[in-house]
Amino acid sequence: MEVEDMASAGQVVLVTGGVRGVGAGICRAFLAAGATVVACARRAPDEPVRAGGREIEFVECDVRDPERVQAMIDEVLARHGRLDVLVNNAGGAPFALAAEASPRLHSKIVELNLLAPLLVAQAANAVMQQQESGGAIVNISSVSGSRPSPGTAAYGAAKAGIDSLSTSLAVEWAPKVRVNAVVVGLVQTELAHLHYGDDDGVAAVGATVPLGRMAVPEDIGNCAVFLASPQAAYVSGSTLTVHGGGERPAFLAAANADVPAVGTPTTATRQP
Repeated sequence: MEVEDMASAGQVVLVTGGVRGVGAGICRAFLAAGATVVACARRAPDEPVRAGGREIEFVECDVRDPERVQAMIDEVLARHGRLDVLVNNAGGAPFALAAEASPRLHSKIVELNLLAPLLVAQAANAVMQQQESGGAIVNISSVSGSRPSPGTAAYGAAKAGIDSLSTSLAVEWAPKVRVNAVVVGLVQTELAHLHYGDDDGVAAVGATVPLGRMAVPEDIGNCAVFLASPQAAYVSGSTLTVHGGGERPAFLAAANADVPAVGTPTTATRQP
């Protein structure tokens, strides 16, 4: 099924943090699917975000500021008269060991990655509840919320909160508004070298993923398009994990037993 078949042409979609990285990939996927896409960030994109011969609209907004968030929602309504989809993508965190990071840094990370998505979702929900067609909210989460996240502990805790928040909002805001989360694994963006090193480092990290590569931003975008589409009309309160098969268990690399590699047909059994 083509992405164009899954989305409603003419939907008005708001993507937070939508001007670069995963956010830009999400915007491109919705543009390709025929939606009108408004992206917000604290600064304008360095270059236009386009797909399918169309381009995003940009609104400057700090999603941690309630007044600016409401002004952004009002601007979307002034331009288009409705809001069909919100994708809460804005977030992130610098590397900082938990024992050394300041309380202020931890507070700001939780504010950006948990409280801000709730703030934007509240404002979007208030609009969607009044629309006959309701709406859909997609929260971008991370595998860091369900496995250890050394160096970004507060970020991982905030993403665990996003997963829980998505299930609670799906109950509170039904039946008009569906709420789901996309749990994202390793993604190769324009900033990948900051996390993984040079091209060899990026390739080596990608090789640890069962599917043999890291995701590209459009992989995440296509999943967001699906969750916002009529094809997912009965999907709410769910988490869609997009991590290429996850991480190979560390014990397999450490073991020296003479057994076939994982994936090789065999009748033998092995206990971890």
